[in-house]
Amino acid sequence: MTHDHDHHDHAHGHDHSHGHSHDHSHGHAGHGHAPDSFGAAFAIGAALNTAFVIAELVFGYAANSLALISDAVHNLSDVVALLLAWGATWLAQRRPTERHTYGYRRASILAALFNAGLLLVAVGGIVVEAVNRLYTPEPVAGWTVVLVAALGVVINGGTAMLFMRGRHGDLNIRGAYLHMAADAGVSLGVVAAALVIMATGWLWLDPVTSLVIAAVVFWSGWGLARDSVNLALDGVPRGIDLAKVKAYLGGLDGVSEVHDLHVWAMSTNETALTAHLVRPGGHDDAFLHGVCEGLAHRFDIHHATLQVEASSEVCKLAPEHVV
Repeated sequence: MTHDHDHHDHAHGHDHSHGHSHDHSHGHAGHGHAPDSFGAAFAIGAALNTAFVIAELVFGYAANSLALISDAVHNLSDVVALLLAWGATWLAQRRPTERHTYGYRRASILAALFNAGLLLVAVGGIVVEAVNRLYTPEPVAGWTVVLVAALGVVINGGTAMLFMRGRHGDLNIRGAYLHMAADAGVSLGVVAAALVIMATGWLWLDPVTSLVIAAVVFWSGWGLARDSVNLALDGVPRGIDLAKVKAYLGGLDGVSEVHDLHVWAMSTNETALTAHLVRPGGHDDAFLHGVCEGLAHRFDIHHATLQVEASSEVCKLAPEHVV
């Protein structure tokens, strides 16, 4: 995919007589898996989980199992989350327009944020239900629960595996993976608790298991929320050390100073950078292309916009406190 949109607002509006020089590196090598390659995974995951939600509701009512009905509601939130993430990855592939010069890449960040919110809301539902059942234990409907929940382990675990290969490169794919993995854990907990309760009659084990699972889901959801809020606020993406980026740029041949350095996420799997480099000896295209290649190779930053200046004396953005 080529970037034919203009550079970020951070690099606009400067009244420098020295010109801007930017290089838009092509492609996204380094991520390994483009978001659009997960279209089939989203389709399969959404279809399987929708069918499973219906099965859980039917068998839950038939067996009078509140655990299965609650799990169906939890799984329904994950179907919505999958559809949101799928839509966001599709939007991220749309071409830039006159009004949206970056295209709709940021939709993937908003989807990740909403996804994290859903995960945390689902945790709240599990905790409320578990506390209620601690006070008023109810009989668990034996083998029906075990078989349906076991099916959930297979479906959710299988769907999680579809997203496993992309969970480190894209926050949105990671969100889908966490939802499915958490669901597999929930279903496994339901199976284990039902088997033990059938053997011992310990009704309290069902809500206690739910609380343990809720804690695990909360931990995952909190991490996703933290990262997606950071990206939404134009924070430096996780895994990029700004000090190392600045040291790399400052150590380039002929560069005496680096200022107005900004690194932010264009989407959940693309990173952009703008910076002013003071290079008294001037520059050429080979220098700029070399810097952009270095940023892509070392830091996985594939959209760099650089402004080279002979000195920083006339640059209004040179002081540290000016953004």
